[in-house]
Amino acid sequence: MTPLLEIRALHTHFRTARGQTVRAVDGVSLAIARDTVTGLVGESGSGKSTLGKTLAGLLAPSAGEILYAGRPLPRRHRPADFRRQARAIQMIFQDPYASLNPRMTVGEILCEPLRLQDGGARREHRELAAHWLERVGLAAGHMGRYPHEFSGGQRQRIGIARALIPGPEFVVCDEPISALDVSVQAQIVNLLEELRASLGLTLLFIAHDLAMVRHLSQRIAVMYLGRLVEEGPAEALWSAPLHPYTQLLVAANPEPDPRAARARAHVPASGEPPSPLDAAPGCGFATRCPLATGRCHGEAPQLRPVAEGRLAACHLIR
Repeated sequence: MTPLLEIRALHTHFRTARGQTVRAVDGVSLAIARDTVTGLVGESGSGKSTLGKTLAGLLAPSAGEILYAGRPLPRRHRPADFRRQARAIQMIFQDPYASLNPRMTVGEILCEPLRLQDGGARREHRELAAHWLERVGLAAGHMGRYPHEFSGGQRQRIGIARALIPGPEFVVCDEPISALDVSVQAQIVNLLEELRASLGLTLLFIAHDLAMVRHLSQRIAVMYLGRLVEEGPAEALWSAPLHPYTQLLVAANPEPDPRAARARAHVPASGEPPSPLDAAPGCGFATRCPLATGRCHGEAPQLRPVAEGRLAACHLIR
């Protein structure tokens, strides 16, 4: 079965003013099945958001290929490409306040994607905008308000409505709950679950909270310094992480049961992450891994199958 979205050896690099290269995304390959949720986790600076923006067409890849429904997407987007792709791929941003134009009303924000796509009647656009406001738990009467008049959770609901109003199949959720209060995070996750199920959406859910990603996702991909180090079914990856970095993330996740927390194995990590400006020739995690060998420092491991449905990039995993 053809995946809805497939990434093949994708690179997204940036040049600094001093002529150095930042390898934000460095050879990522990933297949995302239709009507599923794939979680993407990793520390800040691992390249998760850059990957999401590249998939949405907001950043141009340096190399590699992105296929949507079996067809390659353009390397550099023209206005016509954006209009066409917006019907298929949309993005929910991390900061709901920064991603909404403060000078536009909510009604104008929601109608703008429709106007840019196909013109159409203004009255029909406003009716659809009112429908989506109610669909995400707000009132149609809020269309005349500005973003600053809403709470953080309400603004994120507006961001979700704006992403879904064009009717996409694939949505990149770039840490959509990290800027919200804990009491609101569960509401937004439940809303995304309900919308995904009712609309048949496919989601790439980017987050730091591995427990939340486990709850929402069918598969999880772990990213470190621009590369995927492990991928597999959510429950299997959570209960038996294979890569030392994944073990570190799982061990660092808070455990609500004190007995389970005491019984959990502690995975130490020493050293500092290498600079993305000075990538080492070997495994990017070798400087922090307590199990690293000379081969780890000199040869970069490839992401390969290590068990049924599971992939890992580690020389020590057989």
